[in-house]
Amino acid sequence: MSLKKRIAVTLPEGPQISDTIARLKWAEDNDITDAWFSDSGAPDTLTQIAAVGHHTNNIRIGVAVTPVYTRSPSVLAASANVISQVIPGRFIMGLGSSSQTIMGQWNGIPLDQPLTRVKETAQLVKVMLSGEKTNFKGKTLYSRGYRQAPAVNPPPVYIGALRPKMIEMAAEVGDGVIFNLWPQGALPKMIEAAKRGAEKAGKNWEDIEVVNRAMVLCTDDKDYGRAIFRAAFGPYYATPVYNKFLAWAGYEDAANTIAEGWAEKDREKTAAALTDELIDEIAIIGTEQEIQQRIQADADGGVDTSIIAPMAATPEDMERTYNAFTPANFQFR
Repeated sequence: MSLKKRIAVTLPEGPQISDTIARLKWAEDNDITDAWFSDSGAPDTLTQIAAVGHHTNNIRIGVAVTPVYTRSPSVLAASANVISQVIPGRFIMGLGSSSQTIMGQWNGIPLDQPLTRVKETAQLVKVMLSGEKTNFKGKTLYSRGYRQAPAVNPPPVYIGALRPKMIEMAAEVGDGVIFNLWPQGALPKMIEAAKRGAEKAGKNWEDIEVVNRAMVLCTDDKDYGRAIFRAAFGPYYATPVYNKFLAWAGYEDAANTIAEGWAEKDREKTAAALTDELIDEIAIIGTEQEIQQRIQADADGGVDTSIIAPMAATPEDMERTYNAFTPANFQFR
């Protein structure tokens, strides 16, 4: 039996927690089922969820994703324990490797052995949430003798992934897989990797939830939306993680040009590699009907939960984008 298809708002709303609370309440009042936080800097995401969760009653809250390098497994498990008490049965812990920019440049932490580090962190966090005493010696992590009170409502652990090996591991070890910034043509390959990982663990792959953060803009001016995407995400695809992913997805020439432009400090060259055609493969830009059709197509292709991340230049852009996906205006087929 396939999982329920869900729409989510993306959080935080901005640097002020009051704005995030307002968006959470708006989403719940408008019968949107999910709110998913990103986690790359201030204000801290896990602290925010613990602080604002009590303002909601029904909405599911996830994080996509918390980097495994900036917190130890025991700290991650302890934080998840608190949040699972604040919003019992409604929290999803998302873990991932993040990127060279966030880890190396921002935090001074090497992005070493990301697949193994993410896998071992997820395994340890799940053990710790169960209340079992640790006795773990991996390739990147070690823990012995740690025990915390078992979480009454232990949250599921989802894993952010892009390319096949990480996706397979995420489906094998995690309870769900989180995607981001993929060209539409790559989705079948990504879903097949999730199936392989689930089968390796003896799971029914249809029980593995696929969550996707979709970059969306509801507009009558596609060139305007493409310009926003090009400026915001050219640097993403210059990082090794996303650059390699773009090449694997079938856009090797674009990936090479982006890498060259970034190395040469030529922003125009970097941006130009993101052609209109490529942007239209990755981003979801258009009228209400057009963006709704694309989200439906992604759901038909295997995405269970679509996080709507408005590429908004104005408050009006954001509201128009979100309003296109309230249950009053959109229902999955």
